[in-house]
Amino acid sequence: MSDAAQPRRIWLCADDYGLSEGVNRAIRGLIARGRLNATSVMMVGAAIGRDEVAALKSVAAESPRCAIGLHATLSAPFRPLTMHFRPVNGGLFLPFPKMLRAGLLRRLDREMIHAELVEQLATFKDMFGRAPDFVDGHQHVQLFPQVRDAFLRAVKDAAPEAWVRQGGRSQPLSQRLRSPKALVLDRLSAQFRKRARRAGIAFNPAFAGAYDFSRSPDFGPLMRQFLEGLPDGGLVMCHPGFVDETLKELDPLTIQRENEHAYLGSEHFPQLLAANNVTLA
Repeated sequence: MSDAAQPRRIWLCADDYGLSEGVNRAIRGLIARGRLNATSVMMVGAAIGRDEVAALKSVAAESPRCAIGLHATLSAPFRPLTMHFRPVNGGLFLPFPKMLRAGLLRRLDREMIHAELVEQLATFKDMFGRAPDFVDGHQHVQLFPQVRDAFLRAVKDAAPEAWVRQGGRSQPLSQRLRSPKALVLDRLSAQFRKRARRAGIAFNPAFAGAYDFSRSPDFGPLMRQFLEGLPDGGLVMCHPGFVDETLKELDPLTIQRENEHAYLGSEHFPQLLAANNVTLA
């Protein structure tokens, strides 16, 4: 077989394992069917415990290539694991917009962020019995100014073999202009990649999966767009889940998760992968 015929091997990563039992069940089911090959775990989530960890480890052990990572979390409505973390709002992390603004204005304390991330990494290691395969961030917090330096230092110290997720795309500009949100990630990721290279930390060569969650679009055409130009080793972020009361209390992304789960579990998804010469195996 010629090199041109070799399939592109990508990561399809489900974020937010540990957010709710419905999210956890959906992710495990897709891993069991070979429809996902990575998930990142929130150690501050409402549905993370020994039983949920054991269930994930069990299903991942039966998958030929399934990575389990840490979903580093620094935004509300979640609580820090470290006692003296600041800034907080009523004991919770700041909401995402305030966290980003504080980073842009250089008002965050890198040492407190580093300590919190080290604690989340240590909790992962305690629960899973090993360091994570990779580390990413809830709401892309790892890319924020000030956070990114503390994040990379924490990963280098606590999980030196792990790779990290950057959010920059490899598509031509004409395609990248379709999504203003993704353009912001492109810009933030350029600085993140530069710092990761300097630290000697590996990262995914390209990223896809960002879209306007408020519109609940058909996920099939979106996935088709995500695969366009994605290189070998590229990563697609997704958020499959079943809606339950815990999810509704904690996150605005609800029915979109069920839409994503329905598509990824359908026969249309493996057909799309085959048509694009892409594999998760």
